[in-house]
Amino acid sequence: MDDMFTLVVLPYTAVSFSVVARFIFMYLLYTKRSTNIYSLTFCFLSVISASLWIPYGILLEDTPIIVRSSIEIVLLSTSAVYIIRNRSRPVQILQS
Repeated sequence: MDDMFTLVVLPYTAVSFSVVARFIFMYLLYTKRSTNIYSLTFCFLSVISASLWIPYGILLEDTPIIVRSSIEIVLLSTSAVYIIRNRSRPVQILQS
Protein backbone atom coordinates (compact mmCIF):
# COMPACT_ATOMS: atom_id res chain seq x y z
CA MET A 1 0.00 0.00 0.00
CA ASP A 2 2.80 2.41 0.87
CA ASP A 3 4.49 1.82 -2.52
CA MET A 4 1.22 2.46 -4.33
CA PHE A 5 0.83 5.78 -2.52
CA THR A 6 4.39 6.84 -3.31
CA LEU A 7 4.36 5.69 -6.94
CA VAL A 8 0.80 6.47 -8.01
CA VAL A 9 -1.30 8.59 -5.68
CA LEU A 10 1.29 11.19 -4.71
CA PRO A 11 2.57 12.00 -8.23
CA TYR A 12 -0.90 12.19 -9.78
CA THR A 13 -2.13 14.35 -6.89
CA ALA A 14 0.77 16.72 -7.56
CA VAL A 15 -0.08 16.75 -11.27
CA SER A 16 -3.71 17.57 -10.46
CA PHE A 17 -2.76 20.49 -8.23
CA SER A 18 -0.37 21.81 -10.87
CA VAL A 19 -3.00 21.67 -13.61
CA VAL A 20 -5.63 23.34 -11.40
CA ALA A 21 -3.12 26.11 -10.60
CA ARG A 22 -2.56 26.70 -14.32
CA PHE A 23 -6.31 26.94 -14.94
CA ILE A 24 -6.58 29.52 -12.14
CA PHE A 25 -3.72 31.47 -13.76
CA MET A 26 -5.52 31.32 -17.12
CA TYR A 27 -8.82 32.42 -15.53
CA LEU A 28 -7.14 35.43 -13.94
CA LEU A 29 -5.49 36.34 -17.25
CA TYR A 30 -8.84 36.13 -18.99
CA THR A 31 -10.87 38.09 -16.44
CA LYS A 32 -8.22 40.82 -16.04
CA ARG A 33 -7.36 40.91 -19.77
CA SER A 34 -3.74 40.82 -18.76
CA THR A 35 -1.00 42.38 -20.85
CA ASN A 36 1.57 42.06 -18.09
CA ILE A 37 5.06 41.44 -19.47
CA TYR A 38 5.95 39.51 -16.31
CA SER A 39 3.10 37.07 -16.90
CA LEU A 40 4.28 36.62 -20.47
CA THR A 41 7.86 36.02 -19.32
CA PHE A 42 6.58 33.51 -16.76
CA CYS A 43 4.71 31.67 -19.53
CA PHE A 44 7.75 31.47 -21.81
CA LEU A 45 10.11 30.33 -19.05
CA SER A 46 7.61 27.74 -17.83
CA VAL A 47 7.13 26.36 -21.35
CA ILE A 48 10.90 25.99 -21.71
CA SER A 49 11.09 24.29 -18.32
CA ALA A 50 8.23 21.90 -19.13
CA SER A 51 9.86 21.12 -22.49
CA LEU A 52 12.99 20.04 -20.66
CA TRP A 53 11.04 17.89 -18.19
CA ILE A 54 9.39 15.81 -20.93
CA PRO A 55 12.58 14.06 -22.17
CA TYR A 56 13.59 13.53 -18.54
CA GLY A 57 10.23 11.92 -17.82
CA ILE A 58 10.57 9.74 -20.91
CA LEU A 59 14.05 8.60 -19.84
CA LEU A 60 12.71 7.68 -16.39
CA GLU A 61 9.47 6.29 -17.86
CA ASP A 62 7.67 8.59 -15.41
CA THR A 63 4.17 9.15 -16.73
CA PRO A 64 3.14 11.85 -14.20
CA ILE A 65 6.07 14.07 -15.23
CA ILE A 66 5.27 13.58 -18.91
CA VAL A 67 1.54 14.26 -18.42
CA ARG A 68 2.08 17.34 -16.23
CA SER A 69 4.68 18.84 -18.55
CA SER A 70 2.61 18.21 -21.67
CA ILE A 71 -0.51 19.78 -20.17
CA GLU A 72 1.54 22.69 -18.85
CA ILE A 73 2.98 23.40 -22.31
CA VAL A 74 -0.50 23.52 -23.83
CA LEU A 75 -2.00 25.71 -21.09
CA LEU A 76 0.91 28.12 -20.82
CA SER A 77 1.26 28.44 -24.60
CA THR A 78 -2.44 29.30 -24.75
CA SER A 79 -1.93 31.87 -21.99
CA ALA A 80 1.06 33.39 -23.80
CA VAL A 81 -0.94 33.74 -27.03
CA TYR A 82 -3.76 35.39 -25.09
CA ILE A 83 -1.37 37.88 -23.45
CA ILE A 84 0.28 38.70 -26.79
CA ARG A 85 -3.13 39.18 -28.38
CA ASN A 86 -4.18 41.53 -25.56
CA ARG A 87 -0.92 43.48 -25.89
CA SER A 88 -1.47 44.02 -29.61
CA ARG A 89 -5.00 45.40 -29.18
CA PRO A 90 -5.40 49.16 -29.03
CA VAL A 91 -6.36 50.47 -25.61
CA GLN A 92 -9.92 51.71 -25.42
CA ILE A 93 -10.57 54.56 -23.01
CA LEU A 94 -14.02 54.60 -21.49
CA GLN A 95 -15.62 58.01 -21.41
CA SER A 96 -18.06 58.84 -18.64
